[in-house]
Parts: sequence; structure tokens; C-alpha cells
Amino acid sequence: QASQDELKAAYRRLCMLYHPDKHRDPELKTQAERLFNLVHQAYEVLSDPQTRAIYDIYGRRGLEMEGWEVVERKRTAAEIREEFERLQREREERRLQQRTNPKGTISVGIDATDLFDRYDEEYEDVPGSSFPQIEINKMHISQSIEAPLTSTDTAILSGNLSTQNGNGGGSINLALRRVTSAKGWGELEFGAGDLHGPLFGLKIFRNLTPRCFITTNCALQFSSRGVRPGLTTVLARNLDKNTMGYLQWRWGIQSAMNTSIVRDTKTSHFTVAMQLGIPHSFMMISYQHKFQDEDQTRVKGSLKAGFFGTIVEYGAERKISRHSVLGATVSVGVPQGVSLKIKLNRASQTYFFPVHLTDQLLPSAVFYATVGPLVIYFAMHRLVIKPYLRAQKERELEKQRESTASDILQKKQEAEAAVRLMQESVRRIIEAEEARMGLIVVNAWYGKFVNDNSKKNEKVKVIDVTVPLQCLVKDSKLILTEASKAGLPGFYDPCVGEEKSLKVLYQFRGVLHQVMSADNEALRIPKQ
Repeated sequence: QASQDELKAAYRRLCMLYHPDKHRDPELKTQAERLFNLVHQAYEVLSDPQTRAIYDIYGRRGLEMEGWEVVERKRTAAEIREEFERLQREREERRLQQRTNPKGTISVGIDATDLFDRYDEEYEDVPGSSFPQIEINKMHISQSIEAPLTSTDTAILSGNLSTQNGNGGGSINLALRRVTSAKGWGELEFGAGDLHGPLFGLKIFRNLTPRCFITTNCALQFSSRGVRPGLTTVLARNLDKNTMGYLQWRWGIQSAMNTSIVRDTKTSHFTVAMQLGIPHSFMMISYQHKFQDEDQTRVKGSLKAGFFGTIVEYGAERKISRHSVLGATVSVGVPQGVSLKIKLNRASQTYFFPVHLTDQLLPSAVFYATVGPLVIYFAMHRLVIKPYLRAQKERELEKQRESTASDILQKKQEAEAAVRLMQESVRRIIEAEEARMGLIVVNAWYGKFVNDNSKKNEKVKVIDVTVPLQCLVKDSKLILTEASKAGLPGFYDPCVGEEKSLKVLYQFRGVLHQVMSADNEALRIPKQ
């Protein structure tokens, strides 16, 4: 965002600092020539609106790309950005055609009622009942893949297998989706299975207004009992920036009318819904709180009451690695009993384990369903997950250091050369600041600091940047913008891939002050 005047001022200042004629020592003169040429190249790029736009989009690599010489010189920066975005969309479409976007779900139902119900009186005389029996009573597996045919057409192939108490079946579906315009799309679906006959469906999505859309799904299910038609229509509207309202009408199998309001913000997710239908009518309210931590922790609770009974659910989920989220929910209901549902999302795959603990409302079942997963999670997190993630991060950092070693070495040499060339200018700046009781940088360090006792075994990795910072002082002020400080003259990255900070001890009006700033944080001293 720097203006041309700001660029010229910075260019003049760096030219005065690095001009070869200002240095008599042959070694310093050679270093000054190299840095002076870099400054001149940078100014040539940034002073031309066209090359600056290319650099903003592509970086240095963009300046070396072939083909830019055919771009008309009269094009503005905005037009060049549009051209780049068009090329990027074309590349994205080609990449899309090579992607299948697989999604899958594996669900394993576990019957653990013998853990609690076995203490009833009727179990006392049953032979062989000394050990509780835990068994898998149902399983479900589903998988789908997408195959882009053109930029507007996509084929979706999906299948599923289910079994419960020794009986089961499966089905396979093929859907063809076409994006008809920016406002909508349509989808044709064909399916077949061993439990049900052929299925034909049509789904249509359409934006009615910028804040309202409608989805309609028609289906014909063929079976030995005849043709069973079905129709589902959903009308949705943005009530405000964070709130959606839904009206759903379902006719055919399990006919129902449903209305719901969903509010989703940065810190919370709230839903209230009501359904009137055959066989189920209910009211439901749920709330989820999102903690703003790096693990993206969420806690949730819900209450659902209807003709089938009442269910209270509460649980939590947390990110355990870059692509994995682990969650657990306790379900307590009448007449459903107590269940524990464990879910693991790994990229686009979902693993779901519903564990049915008891058919009755037993306080012991509720207690163990709540406390058991917490104890196991914290033990696993401390003994397995945390050490694994730490080792993985170290491997990635080591790999990153190896790949950037030569570049960092060059940057370090440039920074050290720049510091040597700054010495004379810094001496004059300090004399001027001392005369007016202005800003003098006593000490400054940049890199990784260890202030947390839990990280006391980690190594501090900092470099002394007192001279480069003092060189940036002008009229008793030091102003740094929101960008990584590793790019400042006389700086380099001492710890690639790790969090860095800038610590400054400075004197202003004869009084010592200290300030700590994050790597990408703007800094202005003296503080008001």
C-alpha cells in the first residue's frame, strides 16, 4: 500500500546508506555495490505500476515468467489482477478435473448394555454372567467420489453397505450434476439396491434472491409393493448476516413439515427447530460454544422432545492434529436410555462409534459416559498425541530448514554486510538523538524467545538487531508496518518456521523503556 512518495523516500535513504562511493574499504565497497544493486532493482519494479502489480500477485517468480512482455503497457494494475485471476481460474478448473474429492463414513454400533444391566437381580442366577458381554450389533459403510466431466458437469458415484444383527444390504447410486448458471444447478440421480428396487430422483437448487434460495428433491422408489413417490422442498432465507431461517415440507415416506432457525457466529452456533409429521413430531433446541484456541475446542448441548420421548445430549469436540477432529457426545433419553457417541473426522473421512450403555436412566452410566472419555482423552493427549505432534513438527521444521539453508545463509551474509555499512550512519543518528534527548535503541533482539516455564528446555534463537533498528529511527520515531520483520535491512530469519518476536530496550527523554512485538505486528515507538 506504500505510495510513490513513500517509495522514493525509502529509496533515497537506502541509496545514501549503501552507495559504494561512501565506503573506502574495498571489502565494504564490494558489499555496498551488491546491496545498492538490490535496492535499485527493487525500486525499478515498485515504481512501475505494471511490474508492481505483477510482483504483488506473483512475487519475484512472476517477474521471471515468460509472456508478460505481450501484456499491453496501458493496462492498469486492476486489469493485470483480473487477467491473473482468469488464468488462475483456468488452472483451478484443470486441477478440478483431476480431483475425485472422496468422502466416506464408517459407523460401528456397539451394544454395551451388559456393563450396567447385568447388575439387575435377573442376572444373578444366569450361568456364565461373571464377565460382561460387549458386542457389535450394527455397521454402516458409505463412500462417494466425484468426477468433474466439464467445468459445469460433475458425476458423483456413491455406495453404502449396512448390517444389523446379522441382516443387511447395500445400494449404489450415480448422480449427474450440472451447474446451469450462477444462480442454480440441477442433479439427476439413479440408484439400485438389494433391499429396495430402482430409484430415480431429480434435485434442483435455485437462488431466488441474493438472500433466499430453494431446493426441491423429487424421487420415485420402485419396490415389490409398487412405486413410492417422494417430494422434499426446502426454502431458506438469510435473516441477517449470521442467521438463516429454513422451511421444509416433506411428502411421501415419513411426511412432515419442519421449520428451523440457525444462528452461526465466530463464537457460537444456535439452532431451534420444530417438526410436525408422521410418525415423529418434535421440538429441538441446541447450542454450541466455539472457543478461540488453536485446538478449535467446541462444547455443545441440546434438548429434543417429541412423541418418541425426550433426549438430552451434551458433548465436546477438539482438533487433535492438522486434519483430525475428535468428538464425544453423551445422549440421555426416555425411553432410549444412555448412549455414548464417539466421532473422528479425518480429512473427508468420518468414523462414528455409537455405544449403547443401558436402556434405563442409570446415574452410574451417565457418570462413566461423561468422565471415562475425558480421562482417556487427556491421558492419550499427554502420552501419545502431544509427543507425536511435537516430533512431527520438528521433522517438518528440519525439512524446511534444509530446503531454505542456502537462501538463509545468503540472507544472513547480506544482513551482516548491511550492519557493517550502517555503522557510520548509526553513529550520526545516535549523536543527533542524544542532542535532542530523543530515541536511542539501547538493545534489540529478534527471533524466538522462551518465556514459558513449560518450554524451558527449548533453545532461544535470537539475533542482535540494535544497529539496524537504530538506523530506521527518524525524527525520534521508529515505525514498523504489519509485515515480517525478517525482511528489514540488517535482519534475517534466525529460526525458520517458528514463532518470532522483536524485543526492544530503548531510551526516550532519558527514561528506559522496553517493548515486545510479534513478528507480523505493527510497531510504533515511543508509545503514546
